[in-house]
Amino acid sequence: MERIATLALEPFSDPDRTLDGSSRARVGLRALETLWFNTGTQCNLTCTNCYIESSPSNDRLAYLGVADVLPFLDEIAQLGLPVKTLGYTGGEPFLNPDFIDILELGLERGFDALVLTNGMRPMQQHAERLLELKARFGNRLSLRVSVDHFDPSLHREERGRQSWTPVLRGLRWLSQQGFDLSVAGRTRWGEAEPMLRAGFEQLFEREGLAVDAHDPSRLLLFPEMDPAADVPEISTDCFGILGVDPDSIMCASSRMVVRRRDAERPAVLACTLLPYDARFELGATLAESLGDVSLNHVHCARFCVLGGGSCTA
Repeated sequence: MERIATLALEPFSDPDRTLDGSSRARVGLRALETLWFNTGTQCNLTCTNCYIESSPSNDRLAYLGVADVLPFLDEIAQLGLPVKTLGYTGGEPFLNPDFIDILELGLERGFDALVLTNGMRPMQQHAERLLELKARFGNRLSLRVSVDHFDPSLHREERGRQSWTPVLRGLRWLSQQGFDLSVAGRTRWGEAEPMLRAGFEQLFEREGLAVDAHDPSRLLLFPEMDPAADVPEISTDCFGILGVDPDSIMCASSRMVVRRRDAERPAVLACTLLPYDARFELGATLAESLGDVSLNHVHCARFCVLGGGSCTA
């Protein structure tokens, strides 16, 4: 009983109430516009502050196969869901042996594709197939490459000593081939946004990259995600106080499909940020996932509501 009482006093523990008894903020699904697939948590890098703890050995989320993805694409059609974009994240998606086939399947079904990648060798090894997809589907195929900072030393601080030159090689190739390209940076070092964008602008110009550093849809700057961060809980009243539209929160328009290691079938989660928290597993089908989401996680507060972050932006 003592343990239960302690849990009840922890922030973000009650899906309905904050610690001060206020009504917990919830977000309704305005429209399912983006369906994410986590292709697996394995990655060629082991980053210092990876929220999903991706690494060469982390297979907590197993590789998705074509057979895992197909039922969800069929369900979109059956339910008449307004999904426009299929997003792909990991881990590193290009490590998944079925990924290019999965990517092609979604494009053939008429969806736009957004691939989150580190742009390194796993992606570069698929250059021929990517060029084929670009020739067929044009800018419906978009790639977003992670470059944590314009300063190579800070990027390496996060991603490792051998991470800078390969990502620049990948970025130059994508830009030269005319892919729809964006870059994801991070704000963890505390610089003001204008300074960050100016630094990235210099990097893009120096490397000949066709990316507008001052366009928020081309250079996305993400707040840090720290599960131990001391951030305020989000009550229903906070949306009005902060001037935040609940419809702008990621779970108002997105869901993510994962396959847990040893699971018999994939599951649908509230968003891309909470892959391991069972409280945000909404069912095995899209139909089961269409309800409200309670914002009872620190990432909901820091990244989405206070940080204004969204993987779909």
